[in-house]
Amino acid sequence: MSFLDLYMNKNPMITASNEDSESVATLYGIPFDATHSYKPGCRFGPDAIRDSFNNIEIFHPELKIDLEEVHIEDLGNTRHTVVSSEMVDMVKKITTELVSKNIQLFILGGEHSITYATYSSFPKNTGYVVFDAHYDLRDQFADSKLSHASYLRRIVEERGADNILHVGARAFVKEELEFLQENSIKTISDKQIRKGEGPDLLKDHLSSFENVYASYDLDVLDPAFAPGVGNPEAVGITSRELFDLIHCFTETKVTGVDIVELNPYHDNGATASLAAKIISTMIAINLSKN
Repeated sequence: MSFLDLYMNKNPMITASNEDSESVATLYGIPFDATHSYKPGCRFGPDAIRDSFNNIEIFHPELKIDLEEVHIEDLGNTRHTVVSSEMVDMVKKITTELVSKNIQLFILGGEHSITYATYSSFPKNTGYVVFDAHYDLRDQFADSKLSHASYLRRIVEERGADNILHVGARAFVKEELEFLQENSIKTISDKQIRKGEGPDLLKDHLSSFENVYASYDLDVLDPAFAPGVGNPEAVGITSRELFDLIHCFTETKVTGVDIVELNPYHDNGATASLAAKIISTMIAINLSKN
């Protein structure tokens, strides 16, 4: 039996695509926020992103790509659980099965702890770029080692730090900074982004990998651009700066993408719109290489 049959609710919501053509990307949601600490509600993020995607323009003239002419396969959401270990086991099985299909995969969160399960299901030589206001390198948070604040530490412990690039951190504790330095985790700071150095630094990292996984925690953006997140942090990067970085992926095959921490209860529509734009742009960039 397929794990998709076992764990998915089979309720696709993305309609802005041509189902008569071959699928160019697969998408599924993980409505999980059981370890969240500040503004719970990210479990409702996947459907909010879908709703926005269905209502934005998905034609990319600069890339000569119109997503209305292609099929984006939406598998719906995983079944709901509040147990972190159960979520990790379920998501690893689902993601591993989907990775084997060799099609660009998008995962919608949900809190950032889901990325421990998703990225760990990709081949070990897959590069990893995370956009996030936080390092998420605590050993544990609220007595949990499978927390949204410690997922990246679990990845480093299992896979090492050579493939990792962290972009945009501006809020962290001493423990995280010490772990970051001890493990020589590569970073692009928000200050470097403001100085215009981000794109070249990102391109340099991407040049080392044939395949890359990109993780977008929407709180990397300043709350002025993305108010609907679980852990907003002031003085972040702008949406324009983020998309300048996104367009650096044009020379790299991005096999996996997750978008996490959208909290529709605190959104005015702007954050969901940005999340939908990230999906649309990443698919268009991938198609433009063909």
